[in-house]
Amino acid sequence: MPSSPYTGHANQAKHDIESSELRKKKRMKCLAYVAAFAVFQTAVILIFVLTIMKVRTPKFRVRSADFVESFQVGNPATPSFSFRMDAELGVKNANFGNYKFQNSSIFFLYGDTEVGEAAVSKSKAGWRSTKKFHVSVDLSSKGLPSNSQLGNDLRSGVLNLRSQSRLDGKVELLFIFKKKKSVNMDCTLTIGVAEKKVRQISCK
Repeated sequence: MPSSPYTGHANQAKHDIESSELRKKKRMKCLAYVAAFAVFQTAVILIFVLTIMKVRTPKFRVRSADFVESFQVGNPATPSFSFRMDAELGVKNANFGNYKFQNSSIFFLYGDTEVGEAAVSKSKAGWRSTKKFHVSVDLSSKGLPSNSQLGNDLRSGVLNLRSQSRLDGKVELLFIFKKKKSVNMDCTLTIGVAEKKVRQISCK
């Protein structure tokens, strides 16, 4: 029995509907992939900006210190000190780019009085690394006022000195972006008079 022309049209219409729905599902699937990729790409860019491109302030510290020449101190009645110190300094750079800094100076103080100074030559700290270098400085109590606490410190056997400095420089991110960054040093060196050694170094 021959099929009805209406049956043929119905089958064709059903096929067209199924094809349309299939194409629609494919388009939706494609759009879902595009949206997922866009979200992933946005997340990658966000992480890149928040981690790689974030400029962190380097840290400038006294890492260690030793006395390289005669360590001379007076007594509590006639307090004084005179010695040469070799200090290892460190510029810690946590950025994804070099930190280049200019010439500077480091000052050593007893109380609020400067007792020594050393030059810091311009250099750079590499990507996520610490630049280490040494300075030698002559420290003397000659400029201290007569009413200082030096006599009491010598009596206690502990001498506290402070080191202060400032580095001005730029962080170069991925050799493209440059950001000015200045870093301050403020460290305290606790010196044991009897053993003639630095007992402790603490930095802010």
